[in-house]
Amino acid sequence: MKALCRNVHIHIEERGEGAPSLVFLHYWGGSSRTWNYVIAALPFACHTLALDLRGWGASDAPDEGYALADFAGDVQRVITERGLSTYVLIGHSMGGKIAQFLASRRPAGLAGLVLVAPSPPTPLGLPATIREDMESAYRSTASVEATIDQVLTAKPLTKEQRKQVIEDSLRGGAAAKIAWPRYTSQEDISEEMSAITVPTLVIAGELDRVDSVSTLETELLMRIPHADMHVLPGTGHLSPLESPRDIAELIGTFLSSLAQGVHKA
Repeated sequence: MKALCRNVHIHIEERGEGAPSLVFLHYWGGSSRTWNYVIAALPFACHTLALDLRGWGASDAPDEGYALADFAGDVQRVITERGLSTYVLIGHSMGGKIAQFLASRRPAGLAGLVLVAPSPPTPLGLPATIREDMESAYRSTASVEATIDQVLTAKPLTKEQRKQVIEDSLRGGAAAKIAWPRYTSQEDISEEMSAITVPTLVIAGELDRVDSVSTLETELLMRIPHADMHVLPGTGHLSPLESPRDIAELIGTFLSSLAQGVHKA
């Protein structure tokens, strides 16, 4: 299924039914497929929408338009087009920063926020030379393999998962690949975080080398009024693939707490 968002077609994988709906946003280099294992492991039936963000997966890849506002605008249009009255945003890494941006706008129907190894609201704290290296991380199978092993994971991926990550990374549009390290990750939305009023669950990987537990504690957790954090033992940055059952269980608990009017991480 595709939705037209300002002349950009956004691919959507939609499953199940019920409320609230769960809207999944993937990481820089991923696609809607990143969430397949988590969605399959959810402890009860849910209505889920997993998006291929612009520039990734089966969505269009324009030459420009990769600011947080562009991504968030696409997500909001999908939510509006699909008529979601109540929903929870679930974002991983880059998708987590997009979710923060959208949640800070207090959109109608937003019931909760789940941030999985999210990029913090402050600019990515890496030297320019490292960010330049990131721009070439997804240029070849060899570079993606090295990024998986040296940066993204702490647990070994299955053969099927590894193949998926390589395919998704290589498939990304040229502009999308460079936009995140070059400027989108440098956007500072820290002042907007106090505007997030919904219950928020932050899920961190104990061994995450991209967005560490300490970074999330200092740069994110204290800025969102109703946020709690859970740390996944022995898990790296690709937690939706490394520890999908644990994430699905935490999402299930979070949804139950929303239904009861009490948020407990």
